[in-house]
Amino acid sequence: MMNNGEPYNPLDTRHLGEAVARALLARPIHPLPPERRFVGGGIYTIYYTGEFPLYSAIASRNQNNQFELPIYVGKAIPKGRRTGGGGLRAEGADVHSRLTKHASSIGAAENLDLDAFYCRYLIVEPVWIPLAEELLIRWFSPLWNTVLPGFGNNPVGGERATQKRSLWDVLHPGRGWAASGVNPRSLEDIEERVRRHLKQLGLT
Repeated sequence: MMNNGEPYNPLDTRHLGEAVARALLARPIHPLPPERRFVGGGIYTIYYTGEFPLYSAIASRNQNNQFELPIYVGKAIPKGRRTGGGGLRAEGADVHSRLTKHASSIGAAENLDLDAFYCRYLIVEPVWIPLAEELLIRWFSPLWNTVLPGFGNNPVGGERATQKRSLWDVLHPGRGWAASGVNPRSLEDIEERVRRHLKQLGLT
């Protein structure tokens, strides 16, 4: 049979990125944050299994150890020093540190239970981290990446109180450093955005 398309190249950048993303999805599930500290940068997914009513469709996809639908996809670029080959030598617990910060954010939220969150992670050569994260977000359209930005934010000093409060912080109040900000969107509007997104994903 004649193939009119481009020949398959397993070393194509896109295919290599897909291989990294699929390798992450094959990794075991851990509580958030993982109990064991580990070194290195890479990518990770966070899953929700709890009883927050607005997220019931997401939680149902992650019951019984299925963990099919991440609510958030993230990355951590290593802060290690450069080696002679141009790469980075991992010296810090970059992924573990990010997951620990995420756990603190969830733990501070008034309407979320940290025990309902789990994660997967994969230590990755730095060159593949952004591509793999982009592919995972494209595949799953995770709620906290797409519709509710702000979960991964960090406080940025004294001017934070004058900045717009993130949609995530409006729906999940509790982070002290984000409490003073404002957002023009109402809670009802944000909840409706979430419902529309889940409907578009075929989850309602």
